[in-house]
Amino acid sequence: MINRRQLIGASATLVASGAWAQTSNTGLPESAVKADAATEVPPLPHAGREYNPVVTLNGWSLPFRMRGNVKEFHLVAEPVERQIAEDTTAYLWGYNGQSTGPTIEAVEGDRVRIFVTNRLPEHTSVHWHGMILPSGMDGVGGLSHKAIPPGKTYVYEFDLVKSGTFMYHSHADEMVQMAMGMMGLFIVHPKDPTFMPVDRDFAFLLNSFDIDPGSHMPRVMEMTDFNLWCWNSRIFPDIDPLVVRQGDRVRVRVGNLTMTNHPIHMHGYDFQVTCTDGGWVPETARWPEVSIDIPVGAMRAYEFDAVHPGDWAIHCHKSHHTMNAMGHDVPTFIGADKTALTGMIRRHQPEYMPMGTAGMADMGEMAMELPDNTTPMMAGWGPHGPLEMGGMFSVVKVRADVAPGDYADPGWYDNPPGTEAYEWTGDMPDAAQNDSAQTILTPQPRPASGD
Repeated sequence: MINRRQLIGASATLVASGAWAQTSNTGLPESAVKADAATEVPPLPHAGREYNPVVTLNGWSLPFRMRGNVKEFHLVAEPVERQIAEDTTAYLWGYNGQSTGPTIEAVEGDRVRIFVTNRLPEHTSVHWHGMILPSGMDGVGGLSHKAIPPGKTYVYEFDLVKSGTFMYHSHADEMVQMAMGMMGLFIVHPKDPTFMPVDRDFAFLLNSFDIDPGSHMPRVMEMTDFNLWCWNSRIFPDIDPLVVRQGDRVRVRVGNLTMTNHPIHMHGYDFQVTCTDGGWVPETARWPEVSIDIPVGAMRAYEFDAVHPGDWAIHCHKSHHTMNAMGHDVPTFIGADKTALTGMIRRHQPEYMPMGTAGMADMGEMAMELPDNTTPMMAGWGPHGPLEMGGMFSVVKVRADVAPGDYADPGWYDNPPGTEAYEWTGDMPDAAQNDSAQTILTPQPRPASGD
């Protein structure tokens, strides 16, 4: 993370910086900024009530300062450049150098004061989605208060009366500003640290952009046709994995600020839906799932006990949402013999590849020539070949040897003998292999709730 006045290192926070100390008693809080798209594990809170921070996929948490009993944050609305994938950068609008903006974390019962500085070319406002607060702090430009003009700073101040999973986003010229990426997460932790504790707490927003291949700027006038489906403005294969220690209690919080619903499916586990943006789900009302549909403008959180080691896919189950740009207007050539056509084209373009005649999987294996600033439609490689995925896809990596607090990518999982699909050769596996597979795949009991 870097300060606007000085570079202080990727793992440092403004709390420890000299510039922070100089401004902690005067005027505005320092405005933290982050330029890269790596997942940053936030430190434990340095002041105020204790909480277990969330880990925002390909994101970070906004530092705060205490002024008396008030927790102060500083958001800066501004044009940003976001690396959506290794080969693709988008020119967006966001907060503090990022789209999506930094996650705000606080605790139930806190009073927060949020300074919002507008560095956009037009007015803006911030709506605190799902929060219970005074009408004048709700952030609807023209209704709640005057919209924030360019160059001005407004202050939002309110008490956090309930815990849960919430969002913030622009509510001025919303069609443009939302389509340009102005959004972020707002997590309010329970006042009682023994309520709904988890070992690992992940969070990300579902968002999307309509960016033509080879270009950088979203098209904002068409709200129903998108070609980049993102988690925190990031697309696979450049979405970080969810790294989990075997035995951990894990929470995954997902918010949806696209124009369609998303059925998020996680392999290898069933889970319980424990929270919505309306609040925590009572234990007697929770329901088991392997997929959870996230409606437009909604938050959902689910929990599971990480008892099954392995690499488990997590993705939107709308198949076109696991594809990247160039997914539109592609003709179907399945079953077509393109031999003669290929020979004619190669006389003028020797590198031409006849793709799509037996399906589209060859697009995940071959390196097509693409316009600059364009990510392949299907990409990503696993330990056994191309994954042929894009967009809203990642991997939950459960390992026994991950240390508490360690979120580094452990690499690919090595399946134990007898637990990996194999080519049929006419021979049956021996009894030992069968016993091994049966033992490993037997479901294990869940710990009691709250353990």
